[in-house]
Amino acid sequence: MTTSKRPEIKPIILKAKLKVAVLGGGSWATALIKILIENKRKVGWYIRNEKNKEFIEKYNHNPNYLTSTRLKTKRLAISSDINSVVKNADIIIVAIPSAFILDEFKKLNVSLKDKIVVSAVKGVIPENMKIPGTFFNEDYGVPINRIGVVCGPCHAEEVAMEKLSYLTVACQDQTYAKCIASMLKTKYIRTKVSNDIIGTEYAAMLKNIYAIAAGISHGLGYGDNFQSVLMSNAIRETKRFIKDVHKMKRNINNSAYLGDLLVTGYSVFSRNRSFGNMIGKGYTVQAAQIEMNMIAEGYYASKSARFINSQFKTNTPIIEAVYLILYEGKRPDKIFEKLTKKLD
Repeated sequence: MTTSKRPEIKPIILKAKLKVAVLGGGSWATALIKILIENKRKVGWYIRNEKNKEFIEKYNHNPNYLTSTRLKTKRLAISSDINSVVKNADIIIVAIPSAFILDEFKKLNVSLKDKIVVSAVKGVIPENMKIPGTFFNEDYGVPINRIGVVCGPCHAEEVAMEKLSYLTVACQDQTYAKCIASMLKTKYIRTKVSNDIIGTEYAAMLKNIYAIAAGISHGLGYGDNFQSVLMSNAIRETKRFIKDVHKMKRNINNSAYLGDLLVTGYSVFSRNRSFGNMIGKGYTVQAAQIEMNMIAEGYYASKSARFINSQFKTNTPIIEAVYLILYEGKRPDKIFEKLTKKLD
């Protein structure tokens, strides 16, 4: 598809006119809400659980995620009705874990075709193996130039602590990209724009798989030297994968790709690394998931990436290793012993 032509609108004017909403009640959704309301915006917020909605309205913080983050609820229009939130917004930022998107979107009876829909998901929808942008376009008719992506490197926990962080907003329509970027810019959030909506979404998916690999290696007792080699190979694997899936000019060393990979692979806040660490130490997948009590997107992504790659046959030994451990029950120590011989 090609981007439709439209008059150039200054982002500051566009920003003032458009209403924004966030779908999702997790840590990343909460972090995005914090950013948006600090920019003195009135924000719609879809919270599935009615009790959590009422708790936030009464106590001004999320009871389950980023609990120390105080939210200015006077600037929030919180609802457990996804249709009312979507209906009243022009820009919809989707921060629902990929495993739950299909079920949540089945509740929609409001059209998305005239909305700007932004993915902050960082995963692939497991039921159809689609990245969210493709899902919004093909299943809900959102024009490709009205689909955006928000990517890191940026952990929700550091947003809560107001640590300096960077976000990239990708959209084919750069006016929309600049508009969304300006909404997310604060004294501790710096933003840039990109037109690589497909590449950034796939990179956001893949980095969670590699973070699981980093966690497994740590749990198995591998040191920093090996993990640096693992991450070096991971960015090259990312480059090969994305190039085969969607060829276009991009610099894989930019923060939206390499930076996001590094922070997810190394940070103590990375749930995917923590999940992998437990697997490396001998937890079963089910036990690790119960212990985490949070979604590790890389678990679903490893299966999706392997399926997608069956069409391209890209050389992805790290993805293959994680898949074999998580889905075929192979011993992590044996799989990683073989993996070490494939890395350089």
